[in-house]
Amino acid sequence: MFPPELAAIEPAGIPIAVDEVAGVVIRVFGVWFLNAARIVYVIDEPRRFGFAYGTLPGHAERGEERFLVEWLPDETVVYTIVAFSQPRYWMARLGKPLARMLQRRFVRLSKARMLAAARA
Repeated sequence: MFPPELAAIEPAGIPIAVDEVAGVVIRVFGVWFLNAARIVYVIDEPRRFGFAYGTLPGHAERGEERFLVEWLPDETVVYTIVAFSQPRYWMARLGKPLARMLQRRFVRLSKARMLAAARA
C-alpha cells in the first residue's frame, strides 16, 4: 500500500501489531526523509482489516493515519485511508501546502497500488 516512488516502510516486513515502530521513508524532490511512527491499533475482523499509526517525536508532522480494507455484504471491497495531522516544526509549517499536496498524491498512488495488488 506504500507506493515505492513516494514512500516506504523500514524495516520492510515488520509485523502489523500494536506498538511496532517503523520508519516511514518519504521521497520529496529526490531526497528521502525518515519519519518515525508507532502502530497504535489494529483492526482484525472477518471482513475488515487495517491498522493505524501515530507519529513519534522527530516526525515532521504530529498525527495519525489509518489504513483499512473492508469486504462489504454486497461483495464490494473498499480501501480507505483516514489521516489527521498538523505540522510539528516551523519548517513543516512553511511547507504545509507542499505536505498536503504530497499527502493527496500518496492517497492516489496508494489506492492504485492496492487495486493492482487486488487484481494480481
